[in-house]
Amino acid sequence: MSHSPIHGILTPNVVPFYDDHRINEGELRRYTNWLIEKGVTGLYPNGSTGEFIRISFEERIRVVEIIADEVKGRVPILAGAAEPNIAMVLEACKRYADLGCRAVSVTGPYYFKVSQHSIEHYFREIASKSPIDILLYNIPQFSNEISLDVVKRLSADCPRIVGIKDSSRDMPRFMDTLNEVKAIRPDFACLIGCEEILLPALLMGADGGTIASSGVAPEAIMKLYNSFLKGDLAEAKRIQFKLLELIKTMFAAGNFPEGFREGVNLRGFHTGRGPQPMSPHEMGHFNAIRSKLACLLKECGFAEAADFTSSSKVDSMLERIRKRLP
Repeated sequence: MSHSPIHGILTPNVVPFYDDHRINEGELRRYTNWLIEKGVTGLYPNGSTGEFIRISFEERIRVVEIIADEVKGRVPILAGAAEPNIAMVLEACKRYADLGCRAVSVTGPYYFKVSQHSIEHYFREIASKSPIDILLYNIPQFSNEISLDVVKRLSADCPRIVGIKDSSRDMPRFMDTLNEVKAIRPDFACLIGCEEILLPALLMGADGGTIASSGVAPEAIMKLYNSFLKGDLAEAKRIQFKLLELIKTMFAAGNFPEGFREGVNLRGFHTGRGPQPMSPHEMGHFNAIRSKLACLLKECGFAEAADFTSSSKVDSMLERIRKRLP
């Protein structure tokens, strides 16, 4: 079955949890529908924002099951399948193909350092056996880098590998990918994973991005993307600059993705806290900037956040989150 190339803004979603760290299915369903209603191009469960590495294999599968059941084909799903060995990657590929996902995203091997020859063989074996299209996921901060030479050979030789998601934060590397890989295979999707350079990447030929802040402010990210498509570069530039402080504040909130999780809370959801606990020092820092985050969201025009800008209302909101009310 042929598919059109992957493009647009695919949202890496946070996963709502209860106090005991079970997945809050009701909130995940509500959040999924909200993102679709706000116009995102697609969804990207089990990415870094979804803290895939901190939950079990079956929980990762369950996250995608819930989202696929709620999406019902309305938007494409790019499911993270960055598992620790080939057998588990292929099992994830099979499960996500059965759920109707558009493609999977797979990082280079992580934890152990391996050679580029080994990385290339790894992806060739997965591509030869996968029942679903694959995006390479280059994030050298947390896994082995997938070198540009390897990307070029895989794009030329493996039809099942249909693109790359680059979260290296390395714009020159991304430009080289666009220049050299698309010359070999023009339909090869090149997605940027760094929101601070979304517009520059689009201007240089990116097909879109997997943008964590689109899970907090989907209206703004989609307006930036659609303004770019319409040729209104002044508006796209205005939005890109306006979002920078919001993005920096969410990253500065403590253990990633707690700032993004808090942003989602401020949009009216109850995501709970992630599996990685924050230290008392980090909690103090987090509490010091949460009001700033609410104010920034309000300044961006998101009315839901306005109700939380006073300290008493922020504290009330956090108390509700701590109790994990449904």
